[in-house]
Amino acid sequence: MEKLLIRGGRCLSGTVDIRGAKNAALPAFAASLLSDKPLTLRNLPDVVDVRTMQALMEGYGVAVSGRSTDVLTFDAAAAEPHEASYDIVRKMRATILVLGPLLARFGRARVSLPGGCAIGARPVDLHIKALEALGATITVTGGYIEASAPGGLSGARIVFPFSSVGATETAMLAASLARGETEIVNAAKEPEVADLANCLRAMGVTIEGIGTHRLLIQGTSTLKPASHEIVADRIEAGTYAVAAAITGGELELVGARLEHLAAVGEALEAAGVRLWPSDRGLMVTRPGPLTGIDVMTQAYPGFSTDLQAQFMALMCVAEGTSTIRETVFENRFMHVPELVRLGADITLKGTSATVRGVTRLKAAPVMATDLRASVSLVLAGLVAEGETVVSRIYHLDRGYEALDRKLKRCGAEIERVPA
Repeated sequence: MEKLLIRGGRCLSGTVDIRGAKNAALPAFAASLLSDKPLTLRNLPDVVDVRTMQALMEGYGVAVSGRSTDVLTFDAAAAEPHEASYDIVRKMRATILVLGPLLARFGRARVSLPGGCAIGARPVDLHIKALEALGATITVTGGYIEASAPGGLSGARIVFPFSSVGATETAMLAASLARGETEIVNAAKEPEVADLANCLRAMGVTIEGIGTHRLLIQGTSTLKPASHEIVADRIEAGTYAVAAAITGGELELVGARLEHLAAVGEALEAAGVRLWPSDRGLMVTRPGPLTGIDVMTQAYPGFSTDLQAQFMALMCVAEGTSTIRETVFENRFMHVPELVRLGADITLKGTSATVRGVTRLKAAPVMATDLRASVSLVLAGLVAEGETVVSRIYHLDRGYEALDRKLKRCGAEIERVPA
């Protein structure tokens, strides 16, 4: 167990390399199960969730090779639909993404109900309904999802009642080997979903409507060897954009894409932050005072729930009052009591948080509760007077590669020590 010691008050300056999105890498790993041909993935982040997903792939008999952590080749020629180890599946929700590929390729699958951050209910019913629409028979018993389609899957029209990233990815993966055409209506539009579609296209799947709410997928029985580069992580980029803003510094986010920040970029601009594309990515600076603004989390291209905690940390030191409404997960304000320990003025009422900006935050020991909440405490610690201690940082390591080292290279006083 480790913790972070942060002495606030340093202005950040320099460059940060934005790695591939772990939320794009994980479904691409699952896609390798569709084929007996190798799939090479580049720009992979070195984070715990990626290593966990790699272990899951190897548990299914996928041979994983590579000379570095950011480029790996997956060969699923000898893969078999074993039951996944619960010790692996319980660690993160993305493990459910193997259900569609295993079912589509082998006609059967048995996968444990997934785990992950305790940020609210994330039911798997849409995943199941999508697979049933493609012809699968599914039961949920004893904590496991059991699926079968001995005659194979057939293309169908899948209409989601609301946009779901995970369910859209499950439907895409399964439809890739289904007979005929599959139409997915109200598909998620997130860049990570588009990235999976581009990965599947590289493998030989015909997909139309990438980046829209309507996808058309022509199933195929002949996939080919492929190589794919994972899209840059917009959540990591947004996190470092807030780091530059909260410290009044200037950072170049190498590899980041402003268009992928969507509503988050607009909110940062409205709060007094300047963002503009550079030759290598994205420049971020805060030339003047911060202004409190109101935001509401929504599906992409709306304000991302995965950047809500970080933005709240920023609003804690902005002038005026801001309101942050969370509409995606009902339990995603667990960072609020910890920010209050640092001197923030936040009032919770239902799904809304009212943040009244304070002149300064003051250091205190705080405890991380989930991945994005963890990094919001780090951001607040960067401007708090004194030494902030952030415990339970294993949450951070699930989704951020070398966060402390990247911040330190840009001038932060931050140290990782044994707990």
